Amino acid sequence: MDIRKKFGKRLRALREERGWSQEEFADRAGLHRTYVSAVERGVRNPTLSVLERLAKALGVSMAELVQTI
Repeated sequence: MDIRKKFGKRLRALREERGWSQEEFADRAGLHRTYVSAVERGVRNPTLSVLERLAKALGVSMAELVQTI
């Protein structure tokens, strides 16, 4: 499986664990919902800056965010 798809699956699982919609998660991360959707589907390749924003929004470290990839 492509690393972007693996990461997207991990990101979606973390978001769903919190009971958040993509829109709520995107708002918390300061991103657009369509961007979050594309990352979760493995279509977009997020930068380190975006990874940091996603991790902060989820309340996890960047290492935890990518730990199962």
